[in-house]
Amino acid sequence: MAPTEPEIADSHTANSPFNIDATEHVAGENDGGYREPPTNGRESKGGWKPAFILLANQALATLAFFGVGVNLVLFLTRVLRQDVADAANNVSKWTGTVYIFSLIGAFLSDSYWGRYLTCSIFQIIFIVGLGMLSLTSWRYLIKPAGCGSEITKCREPSAVGVGVFYLSIYLVAFGYGGHQPTLATFGADQFDEKKKNQKQNRDAYFGYFYFALNVGCLFSNTVLVYFEDTGMWTLGFLISLGSAIIAFLLYLAGYKKYRYVKAYGNPVIRVVQVFVAAFKKCKVQASNEEQLYEVDGPESAIKGSRKIMHSNDFRFMDKAATITEKDRNDLKNHWRLCTITQVEEAKCVMRMLPVWLCTIIYSVVFTQMASLFVEQGDVMNNKVGKFHLPAATMSVFDICSVLLCTGLYRYVLIPLVAKLCGFPRGITELQRMGIGLIIGMLSMVAAGVTEFARLKQVIPGQKASSLSILWQIPQYVLVGASEVFMYVGQLEFFNGQAPDGIKSFGSSLCMASISLGNYVSSMLVYMVMAVTARGENPGWIPNDLNVGHMDRFFFLVAILAALDFVLYLLCARWYKNIQIEEEGDKKNLEDQENISIV
Repeated sequence: MAPTEPEIADSHTANSPFNIDATEHVAGENDGGYREPPTNGRESKGGWKPAFILLANQALATLAFFGVGVNLVLFLTRVLRQDVADAANNVSKWTGTVYIFSLIGAFLSDSYWGRYLTCSIFQIIFIVGLGMLSLTSWRYLIKPAGCGSEITKCREPSAVGVGVFYLSIYLVAFGYGGHQPTLATFGADQFDEKKKNQKQNRDAYFGYFYFALNVGCLFSNTVLVYFEDTGMWTLGFLISLGSAIIAFLLYLAGYKKYRYVKAYGNPVIRVVQVFVAAFKKCKVQASNEEQLYEVDGPESAIKGSRKIMHSNDFRFMDKAATITEKDRNDLKNHWRLCTITQVEEAKCVMRMLPVWLCTIIYSVVFTQMASLFVEQGDVMNNKVGKFHLPAATMSVFDICSVLLCTGLYRYVLIPLVAKLCGFPRGITELQRMGIGLIIGMLSMVAAGVTEFARLKQVIPGQKASSLSILWQIPQYVLVGASEVFMYVGQLEFFNGQAPDGIKSFGSSLCMASISLGNYVSSMLVYMVMAVTARGENPGWIPNDLNVGHMDRFFFLVAILAALDFVLYLLCARWYKNIQIEEEGDKKNLEDQENISIV
């Protein structure tokens, strides 16, 4: 059928009447909002010195956050008197909410506020939440003083205390969640990826970023866990508050050293404009690549953003950049006519989503470490010689695994693979994430085996099994190793593949994966209990784990991870890298490496 609207086949060059100046920008651009401190566009100081300030901020903020999160499941059971399954689900939902808020922080950072102001505001919210939590626990919940340990029980909490408690921990979630992806992107901004050596530094930064995160966890999972496990909850929360304040002051001290990138405008509007424009031209045949609409100059119509080369997938979206007769009189109407770069920005989002969805099951694996692993350790023999190991301190083995594997990956594996295969960067991000998914699956198998062995050594009439808590070491070590491959790979992949205008959104996809993983985990626990807890059958995850079968739940998650890996392989093979146009040349962001996982 012939199109109802005739196409304009002209190529739009500098002399074309359909061209617009590159300084004109699309709807959603940040014209009246906050501007970053004045710099010359993408140029400013930057480098490793301000990057190290941001890494220190990350370590201290993480210490503060996990000072609350690592033992939250025990706080809910011991202080608020919740059931094991309810406490595990509440922790999963809270952790999920933390990372959902990362999307809000990324949106504000990319669209209006810029990285610096966004990080500042969310850190203030984070500090307020920690202050309220410290006050609430002291004033309303820890009654009598020192309660909430294995020995001393707390009184029934008041409704006011519980209400303020939940408000405070969700303020903590909002502040930390909004801060994280923006900080990751702000750190990457300290290196200009257009320069080859700085692009390598940018890639290395994400590994150090996750390293700093785990350094912060190391203190919270050892010293703070000990305080909280022995009933000194308020002291633990106050230390977290102090760490957050120091992190914020350190962050402000680097004000004059940072390299700033201005906000690019609302990316949601730009993506919606592409779909609206394509829908309006649904009966128009898409033009060839050479005939699609683009502005002149090195920059795109998205102010400050580099141009993106045309790709041949999602061809129906090219209709948004196809000029028709109706577009002749209104070239500035971006709800009818979009540039190639704007269309490709929307395509990038479409390409990343299937890969991102495949990472959610891995996050189900990861979230068990903060919930069911702790519950499992709490009913094991936690005496090692004369020492008593709180269940939550076992996550130290996860942290040490992350720290060790980060160094081995950066300084051993990458040079080895580069020498053997000829790829300077070693394995690709997609291959790295696939390896992480396999190791995560093995961690669930190890957790299931440990639980099976624990149930075999249950002592009748006692809460704890005679099996040593050290049996949990393999599952924690495997989770730590998988994080280095999966989460660091995600940060590098989504930030590197995201267009200039949505870099924080790219970083937030990693956090959003953790978020949905927590929600899926919570839903999975509810579904498993609904199916298995019938009649006199207590179900797989009852309050008394000694009469349950949590091992079967771990094996179920391992099976889901295996199925997810097969789907991930298909998505990874299908994925195509973003191509950035720099100085008129077509340069692949990944230096033409094969991004296929096989």
